Amino acid sequence: MGSLRTLRLVAGNCFRLYERNASSSLRFTRNSDFKTMNGFCTKPQESPKTPTHTYTHRVPLHKPTDMEKKMLIWAGRFKKEEEIPETISFEMLDAAKNKLRVKISYIMIALTVAGCIYMVMEGKKAVKRHESLTSLNLEKKARLREEAAMKAKTE
Repeated sequence: MGSLRTLRLVAGNCFRLYERNASSSLRFTRNSDFKTMNGFCTKPQESPKTPTHTYTHRVPLHKPTDMEKKMLIWAGRFKKEEEIPETISFEMLDAAKNKLRVKISYIMIALTVAGCIYMVMEGKKAVKRHESLTSLNLEKKARLREEAAMKAKTE
């Protein structure tokens, strides 16, 4: 049984290689009127009806929302909201969104650097006042011990 299966696989592979290399006039068509399935012929399937409208090779347009109009202005694509056409291409909208993402990431980087500089300055001021996490922690523990001692005396 196993040898018969391998023989069928080899024959099928040879047929596919022949079919791929054969010229177009001699090529057997797989999509002929009758389809062969496991050695049996079946009736051809009804093909779906062709679409009634034909696709023209235009770029599909999109009507921008108010937020998208603001994005186009912030990205610098248009100066005023009145200049924005009624419909725009998706590529124009994507380009504006990408430009805004880059601008926002630059702003976030600048805010992070500014925050780091501010924290360094605050840390230096705290050192001048002799404040550190260790001293604050020791003071807090001493205060908690005093409160625990006061409760123990009252009870």
